[in-house]
Amino acid sequence: MLPSRHLRAAARQRSPRPAAGAGDTSFSAKPDAEVIRRNKAITAHMRAGRVPDAERLFAAMPHRSTSTYNAMLAGYASNGRLPLAISFFRSIPRPDTFSYNTLLHALAVSSSLADARSLFDEMPVKDSVSYNVMISSHANHGLVSLARYYFDLAPEKDAVSWNGMLAAYVRNGRIQEARGLFDSRTEWDSISWNALMAGYVQWGQMAEAQEMFNRMPQRDVVSWNTMVSGYARRGDMMEARRFFDAAPVRDVFTWTAVVSGYAQNGMLEEARRVFDAMQEKNAVSWNAMMAAYVQRRMMKEANELFDAMPCRNVASWNTMLTGYAQAGMLEEARTIFDTMPQKDAVSWAAMLAAYSQGGFSEETLQLFKEMGRCGEWVNRSAFACVLSTCADIAALECGMQLHSRLIKAGYGVGCFVGNALLAMYFKCGNMEEAHNAFGEMEERDVVSWNTMIAGYARHGFGKEALEVFDTMRKTSTKPDDITLVGVLAACSHSGLIEKGVSYFYSMHHDFGVTAKPEHYTCMIDLLGRAGRLDEAVNLMKDMPFEPDSTMWGALLGASRIHRNSELGRSAAEKIFELEPENAGMYVLLSNIYASSGKWRDVDKMRVMMYERGVKKVPGFSWIEVQNKVHTFSVGDCIHPEKEDIYAFLENLGMRMKKAGYVSATDMVLHDVEEEEKEHMLKYHSEKLAIAYGILKIPPGRPIRVIKNLRVCEDCHTAFKYISAIEGRLIILRDSNRFHHFRDGSCSCGDYW
Repeated sequence: MLPSRHLRAAARQRSPRPAAGAGDTSFSAKPDAEVIRRNKAITAHMRAGRVPDAERLFAAMPHRSTSTYNAMLAGYASNGRLPLAISFFRSIPRPDTFSYNTLLHALAVSSSLADARSLFDEMPVKDSVSYNVMISSHANHGLVSLARYYFDLAPEKDAVSWNGMLAAYVRNGRIQEARGLFDSRTEWDSISWNALMAGYVQWGQMAEAQEMFNRMPQRDVVSWNTMVSGYARRGDMMEARRFFDAAPVRDVFTWTAVVSGYAQNGMLEEARRVFDAMQEKNAVSWNAMMAAYVQRRMMKEANELFDAMPCRNVASWNTMLTGYAQAGMLEEARTIFDTMPQKDAVSWAAMLAAYSQGGFSEETLQLFKEMGRCGEWVNRSAFACVLSTCADIAALECGMQLHSRLIKAGYGVGCFVGNALLAMYFKCGNMEEAHNAFGEMEERDVVSWNTMIAGYARHGFGKEALEVFDTMRKTSTKPDDITLVGVLAACSHSGLIEKGVSYFYSMHHDFGVTAKPEHYTCMIDLLGRAGRLDEAVNLMKDMPFEPDSTMWGALLGASRIHRNSELGRSAAEKIFELEPENAGMYVLLSNIYASSGKWRDVDKMRVMMYERGVKKVPGFSWIEVQNKVHTFSVGDCIHPEKEDIYAFLENLGMRMKKAGYVSATDMVLHDVEEEEKEHMLKYHSEKLAIAYGILKIPPGRPIRVIKNLRVCEDCHTAFKYISAIEGRLIILRDSNRFHHFRDGSCSCGDYW
């Protein structure tokens, strides 16, 4: 029996039409002329999309052959009826290798790779087609190691096998392995030479591409086009034009490559001259010129070309859709999207990206649901986009549902979507699922490791982050500058001072990474949090570049922690020079003054903000309950269940005081009575969100809240008490990091 749940369930389904059993006399091992004629008719119906007609003809046949069943099976597969194809396959009396290969290909095309592997293992006889399907399907999903496994497993390899494996390496940037495979045999056709040459071009290795071009035993127009486009993409239009002029044969793609080259290098006038000189243009040519205008945000000129096009295709519409989206013209983008005569996965992904990047989370998720209702296949970009949206609003339940769909689609183990999945789990505060997803990834790149390190760091689990880093160093993946930012941040957030200092001063020698501003910012933050303010200041003075606002912000934050108002004021003045509209820095300095009782200075900051037109960003908090995101603001009086929330907070406040909780009233930026200060702190947005979570989320499940600003000191203290009193795990994500409150303590160790 197959281990796959999907195929096992399908095996229990009934066939859509009565089918001949193994002992049925209506089954003919050797089909006669009438059976052959009807088989051809079934195939014709299926190719025309007339599935019911094919089914009626099949049901009426007095005699059937394996070819009859194969015609029906192939028809179901080609018409996108995969569940019917799976069920029908189980009714075939004597399935042959063609039957298995047909279903195998259908599963692979639909990205049901786990089911494809199960069926492949079940096959009694496999031929080169079987192996080639497994090679290409895994290669298409970036699972190169698995593709190579099936390539090596194949007892006989044909040209498709070799070219498929070569293409897998090239497409995934593993050029050295592609060259090794190429050099292992001599019987390559011009398609293979062009493929490897294109790989060198794609990854910017033009010298190697030129060497391949010079060695080619026979060149065709594709060879010349590859070199023209390669030099054009590199920005060497003089060399591109030289190849263009020397080409013995030019087709529309040769001309288009030059148009694209000029366009991509900002030479719009030259691009337009070549475009206008083309005697023959196709949709690709028009799209290339239109894309040139779109890239420069010249949407008026792009629209004029779009209106003049005699041969629009879906890519033409997508180009305009993407252009409007990137220009922030969402209404125009949606108009194009709604007007399109035909949409593909790119169209949906582009519109999803437009909403997601514009911060329209609700519209993003709604469009994704609409995409599913339309039966459109969800590609990797769409999945990654929606996962990013779930991460932004901490919609964990929605993200977990997407994870299930990813696994079913065969995307969950590849790098591109797998990395987005890791980021989603970390941003939603679920480290356990992030850890599990990382373990399930069959392919990992440097982004995968960096996401894990940065994720643990932001949650305050510095030791776990460094353990991941140590494991990474034992693999073939080389740490980069982003890796070291994550490592230093882990040390900073967890108080691992000496380790952080050691990594910083040894990273060039040990990892070949030269310190950038981001690394210095981490070190200033690390030293500042530890109270080593003089060292932080001296490090800033010794840097090979001028401090930026982020560095001064780290020093200002450290001044707040250690209540050094003089240093805080100096840092704030520098920030005001660099970013006069950064409201957060005004508030941070005001907090320093307020905690020291310097109310005149607090008032001065408030006046300065008014005079400069700086507005404080309002604080909001979100919580997801039963797939719905609830938003709260300070003193919220809009939520339909506000009365229950406030009553619960009043009761909880009394229990907290009995347990020893005292409000941090020194953080209130107003010179008012203590009682009023307590009242102002009581209804912060994060307190309202957590109260609602406790009321609505069953015991035993974590309370996950996200806040757009940094959590205040009073709320941080309060949540430690609440976690102990209510016996709940509270996970709070603010603008700086994560806090895990459990049994009266926080994962940050109050080091934040």
